[in-house]
Amino acid sequence: MRIAHVITRMIIGGAQENTLLNCLGLMREHGDDVLLITGPALGPEGDLLSQGRAGELPVKVLPSLRRDIHPKWDWLASREISQALMEYKPDVVHTHSAKGGLLGRRAAWKQRVPAVVHTIHGAPFHPYQSSLARAFFRSCERWAAARCHHLISVADAMTELMVEAGVAPREKFTTIYSGMNVEPFTQAKDHRAAVRGAYGFEDQHVVIGKIARLFHLKGHQDLINAAIPVVRSQPNVRFLLVGDGILRESLTHQIEELGLSKHFVFAGLVPPSEVPKLIGGMDALVHASYREGLARALPQALIAGLPVVSYDVDGAREVTITGQTGFLVPAQDVSALSQALEKLALDGDLRQQLGQEGQRRFTEQFDHRTMTTRVREVYLDQIAKN
Repeated sequence: MRIAHVITRMIIGGAQENTLLNCLGLMREHGDDVLLITGPALGPEGDLLSQGRAGELPVKVLPSLRRDIHPKWDWLASREISQALMEYKPDVVHTHSAKGGLLGRRAAWKQRVPAVVHTIHGAPFHPYQSSLARAFFRSCERWAAARCHHLISVADAMTELMVEAGVAPREKFTTIYSGMNVEPFTQAKDHRAAVRGAYGFEDQHVVIGKIARLFHLKGHQDLINAAIPVVRSQPNVRFLLVGDGILRESLTHQIEELGLSKHFVFAGLVPPSEVPKLIGGMDALVHASYREGLARALPQALIAGLPVVSYDVDGAREVTITGQTGFLVPAQDVSALSQALEKLALDGDLRQQLGQEGQRRFTEQFDHRTMTTRVREVYLDQIAKN
């Protein structure tokens, strides 16, 4: 097959990692021709395609394809995507992200591409927007959903959200968990001593990690507040924050004001290849985002044999199972977050038990080869129908 993927930008992030692995898997394991169409990787998150990560994948970068709404850029991007697809003549167009999804589906639908598929990594509308913005993005998604043959959700929760919002009927959705290269995570603990030494963690320290951009709605402020009673009762707890972003300065100030400086370490932005090693140096992982399709950090930690604590948002409950793989707590409930973290910090046997169960359940389910095979089945099914 000839398959074109369209995504707004290839920053270092979960949706982008998913897309890259999907493209490479289709080429290497199934012999398909694949073209990745993307905008420039603008922003502090870093460029996923730098340092040769794209391998032999053909990439077409459109300077006009930007994340923010801008009439001039969007008009240009729409024309350039249409032109790129016309030249490539794909059998399948697979779109990702809000802007790439909207413009890519529009162009592919007008050209009567045999299979137009969109992956929902996270909804563009959410409760933390104004009602006007929420209504606008919801209407955009409904319009775009009518211009594709099928929708892939990275979690069942995404399907529920979209169906409830009237975006598309349930039968138009398939859940396919976001794949990853699982081997480095199954071997993550091999790097434990080296990572802990590099960041100044000692044997007695219980290291709880968080992997997320330092950005709004990611819950870092909640974690810092939740840490106050945790470190009071368990002074050996340390928090490792992996990621960077616009809130770095304000979070550092919050930590200093609360007298928690010795308990928090910022690892900064790291390439995806380093994430398994960092997870290997942790004892547990916390995810406190207010919204997320299904954060890759959760299955990554579980595959590495770590327990997880997460806010009950979107797809988190599909992997964070209280008493089995970790603890699921109500979103924005800082007290419940503290209690769950303290419970894990206190009990090494519990951490091991929960982590082993997570590894057993989710290693194969989140393997990128499993994802690519299932995605390709969706393509073939849609081509056969259309």
